[in-house]
Amino acid sequence: MDSGDTAWMLTATVLVLLMTLPGLSLFYGGLVRAKNVLSILVQCFVMAALMSIIWITFGASFATGPDTNLFIGDASKVMLKHLTPDPNLANGTIPESVWLTFQMTFIIITPALMVGAFAERMKFSAMLIFTTLWTIFSYLPIWHMAWGGGLFHHWNVLDFAGGTVVHINAGIAGLVACIMVGKRRGFPGPLLTPHSVPFTVIGASLLWVGWFGFNAGSAVAADGAAGMAMLTTQSATAAAVLVWMALEWFVQGKPTAVGVATGAVAGLVAITPAAGSTTVAGALALGAISSLICYFTATKLKPALRYDDSLDVFGVHGVGGIVGAVLTGVFIRPDALAEGMTIATQTWAQTKSVIVTIVWSGVVSVLALAIAKFTVGLRVSEDHEQSGLDRTAHGEEAYNTEG
Repeated sequence: MDSGDTAWMLTATVLVLLMTLPGLSLFYGGLVRAKNVLSILVQCFVMAALMSIIWITFGASFATGPDTNLFIGDASKVMLKHLTPDPNLANGTIPESVWLTFQMTFIIITPALMVGAFAERMKFSAMLIFTTLWTIFSYLPIWHMAWGGGLFHHWNVLDFAGGTVVHINAGIAGLVACIMVGKRRGFPGPLLTPHSVPFTVIGASLLWVGWFGFNAGSAVAADGAAGMAMLTTQSATAAAVLVWMALEWFVQGKPTAVGVATGAVAGLVAITPAAGSTTVAGALALGAISSLICYFTATKLKPALRYDDSLDVFGVHGVGGIVGAVLTGVFIRPDALAEGMTIATQTWAQTKSVIVTIVWSGVVSVLALAIAKFTVGLRVSEDHEQSGLDRTAHGEEAYNTEG
């Protein structure tokens, strides 16, 4: 065991958990109306508990499993029964318990990302059913395909920290969910505006900081690969912020706080699959391209197609993940190519993994939402939506409006 690697991975694990609690919670919480902010915070908070139990009890076993299986692992490590006081080593230098906890933070944030797509109108019970089924039947198989020696591994796909596993997976699920649940009352309209932009900027700031654990931590060591991932992450994010700001300034006449925060997330998403294999120049290009495409998806495509992706989960995570995953093959360093691979074959492998993830997540999402609809119903009543989910779902209010 290497104490330096272990100390870094302990730190990276805390940083990734920080991305959900409180980073994503505040980012999303600020973007919804005041009457729904607690519902968002509760959903993100409960994801941290629910997904931890799924991962510990059986998720880690079926995600990792034997690399002879292309699509899913097996039950050999259910309840993590193989762990002993004498640490099994992951990556040769850190306790497996640390690595498993690091990966637990990934399974926490992925379904938490999805709640932004159907914010302000899905039943809490339906959200729990949907995210549980989706995690079991989409997140765990895609994890195994990418990182457990499954299908994507056999194709030599590069997904350093979760372009397919996390962002495309969650983005497609969010798109399916927001369509099946339906639009919010009054969409599109001027009343559906953020209640606290400072919350959103603070949340985005925590996401930016925590993302170094997400990306640099995926090196699973305190080494040059982690350092390079940290540098490429910062480079892509900086480029994405400036591109989004410039676009808003040119198109709308003013750069907004929500815009620069969203631009940062678009850059962070795009660099995630490529952080360990691209150059600094490639990172700058990835951030700029992702910001450009995500901006027009969120501001032009969504209004044109009239789907109510409340907080642009598909527009940023889905689209940004697709851009990043495919262009990982374009902006790859020569030394990062597997033996026998070229830029063309690498890009095609990346594209195939994107297609599989889109189809897989989309089908699972439809089925999981159908089950939730059949059992408890997907959507709150009009009266509850009008009153706000804080009061009707949780019996609380974020702000005391009396007196």
